[in-house]
Amino acid sequence: MDRGFNEVLNSHKNESDVFFPYLVRLLTNFPSHSCANSTTMVRPIQQTHTFQNLIIALFLLVLATSVDAYAQGLDSLLLPGEKHLSNIRQLTYGGENAEAYFSFNEKQLCFQSVRDSFQCDQIFRMNVDGSDVTLISTGKGKTTCSYFLHGDTTILYASTHGHDTACPPKPDFSKGYVWPILPTYDIFVATLNGTIVNQLTKTDGYDAEATVSPRGDKIVFTSTRDGDLDLYSMNLNGSGVKRLTDEPGYDGGAFYSADGSQIVYRSHHPIGKELDQYRTLLKEGFVRPSVMEICFMNADGSGKKQVTSFGAASFAPFFLPDGKRIIFASNFKDPKGRNFDLFLINTDGTGIEQVTFNETFDGFPMFTRDGKHLVFASNRHDRNKGETNVFMADWKE
Repeated sequence: MDRGFNEVLNSHKNESDVFFPYLVRLLTNFPSHSCANSTTMVRPIQQTHTFQNLIIALFLLVLATSVDAYAQGLDSLLLPGEKHLSNIRQLTYGGENAEAYFSFNEKQLCFQSVRDSFQCDQIFRMNVDGSDVTLISTGKGKTTCSYFLHGDTTILYASTHGHDTACPPKPDFSKGYVWPILPTYDIFVATLNGTIVNQLTKTDGYDAEATVSPRGDKIVFTSTRDGDLDLYSMNLNGSGVKRLTDEPGYDGGAFYSADGSQIVYRSHHPIGKELDQYRTLLKEGFVRPSVMEICFMNADGSGKKQVTSFGAASFAPFFLPDGKRIIFASNFKDPKGRNFDLFLINTDGTGIEQVTFNETFDGFPMFTRDGKHLVFASNRHDRNKGETNVFMADWKE
């Protein structure tokens, strides 16, 4: 919406508070036409002037009320307590849509979606207003975790189509809630019309969760190539692979800071019997994401620091542009572990603050470089229960 019109809305949004008392005064002082009140007769010109004022006041009250309603409608997706968000726009409607990330010029988003005739996730791109949705992946196999490369002419994503064109089996939830760690995932690069121009990983095991440094020179990704779920970096052409984490347990879902000097990620390093259970489950191709903490490190893997200690499922972290705070999704406030909201936290672990207050799911946040806009996925405003859609919001400090 035009910024100037927003200013008009803001300047008039409380005018009903001004005109309503004025209208009351007019009605109170308007002369009576009762025959019994002949002693209070006023001149016709005075009555005409007062009547005109009454009509003007009524018109202004209706106008102010309409503007109020329209202004409130602009934030109909905003929930009580969400003081950092305004002007929320819904970009997708129906299906499962998530992990939407900005292009380098911030005019487009790439995201994964189960929609139309597709039975498992495929990669799409769209304009930041939700228009021009275009399929990027092959439409075969299962995909995840897309990201624009520098220059915005290509997009990387992970896919299983190189091993099997069918959708993989769904997880066996007899083991509880688990995430599949598919060994058939590899990372590909495609043009904006979907033509694959490179395959970056060819090793056995899971290769996925890739994101690109704002410097445009490095990729960080998650892999099981060395027998555990760890983070690695590589050059844009897939060369120069370097292992960044080596503690037993899950390290993944990483994003670079705005200046490319640091990496924030989710992590869980169990010990004892819990570590044995983790390793057994991983051999079967699964991980149980019930406990994940937020950590960050330097881009070369040094200086690792744990930020949260909630003992809950915290994931999808992203640095704010100032590099001093992190936004992430977590269920730590829900005793049942079902409700995920977005939270802010300082990199030293202080200053935890809840950002969203949806009763089901909010996750996968990403900021524009200037910190003025936030894209995220949410179950809010779903037409059918369980739908996840992509939303954009203006950010307020």
